[in-house]
Amino acid sequence: KQWYQRRVPITAGDLDCDGKMELDEILYWPDRMRQLVNATDEQVEQMRAACHKFFVNKGVHPENGLLRENWVESNRVFAEAERERERRGEDSMIALLSNAYYDVLDDDGDGTVDVDELKT
Repeated sequence: KQWYQRRVPITAGDLDCDGKMELDEILYWPDRMRQLVNATDEQVEQMRAACHKFFVNKGVHPENGLLRENWVESNRVFAEAERERERRGEDSMIALLSNAYYDVLDDDGDGTVDVDELKT
């Protein structure tokens, strides 16, 4: 089990497989969008801001990250907080991140993502 925990990341966000997700690892994802789908600098920055806000709200501490042993509880607390935000009419963190990602994929800005846009 110990070998497995050292070798298998808790999520795709634990790039160095140290059992801790850190913001600098998470903020690598938007930069990958530049390579994968030719995202513009503006789109990458919007995704970075959305990822930062989303994952801080998910429990990833800006300096200390989020340890593997706290991952499940972090997800439970985040889900409850999302329900509270919805109840109070506040913006959803899931919608924030999803919309930023969607905007990168929607090349022509028509509000839809078609098969050709997914192929880029």
